Amino acid sequence: MIALLLALGSSLAYGCADFLGGLGARRAHVLRTVMVAAPASLTVELLLWPFLGASFAPATLGWGAASGVASAAAFALLYRTLAIGPMNVLSPVTALVSAMLPVAVGLLQGEHLGPAGTIGLPLALAAVVLVSAGHGSGGARPSRTALLLALGAGAAIALQLVCLHQAPADSGVGPLITGRAVSSAVTLAAAGLLYRRLGAERPAYAMSAAAGVLDSVANLLFLLAARGGDLAVVAVITALYPAGTVLLARGVLAERIHRGQLLGLGTAAVAVSLLALA
Repeated sequence: MIALLLALGSSLAYGCADFLGGLGARRAHVLRTVMVAAPASLTVELLLWPFLGASFAPATLGWGAASGVASAAAFALLYRTLAIGPMNVLSPVTALVSAMLPVAVGLLQGEHLGPAGTIGLPLALAAVVLVSAGHGSGGARPSRTALLLALGAGAAIALQLVCLHQAPADSGVGPLITGRAVSSAVTLAAAGLLYRRLGAERPAYAMSAAAGVLDSVANLLFLLAARGGDLAVVAVITALYPAGTVLLARGVLAERIHRGQLLGLGTAAVAVSLLALA
């Protein structure tokens, strides 16, 4: 039950972070947004170090670095995806892809689900799609480029989560610090190489930093949840993060919420209840 609550908290934090990051990327080049978000996230993790501890064994550094490369790709692809929009169409695509790979890894590593979990897991996957499915604001449809970016973002997020889960359980926040340091370095290097293409627009500093902080919180909650529960279950609950994105898009951007999305929220509640019994 504690792992599920942590996964739900991670989902909510990811959803809010994605909304703010996507909104920030509409005001300036996505790399300018990530250049603010990634260091802000690293700062939070460094502040947590004295309280939660951290070790940096070779396995921690390796998996943490791998998660950092995936995180840098996820940041850039996801924020660019949500900047193109519509958010309430592209979020479920990204979320479903980000859920499927960790679920497969967890099951291949020998995780077993009881009868309630066997029903709850596919229900949760269905909820991931329903909770943010729609036709976009004003009937807009995503472009092929946006869909490809969404698929890439989902794959990058999945790899990040799997790598964090593979890090040693006694490493504290070591994998998070290593991963964010690497993702910040990759982002800054990419920005340096593409400096002339970044444009003159200034990023939304507060919004971008808030996205980074929330992403750091989401990563921490996911890591704690994955260490205390099954990766397959934790990953699919975390993948419900489009609910937060869609609700914020409705309140701030006036994007419509459709009946299918409401059905998805109800399905998610049932799925979480079943998984709590698994």
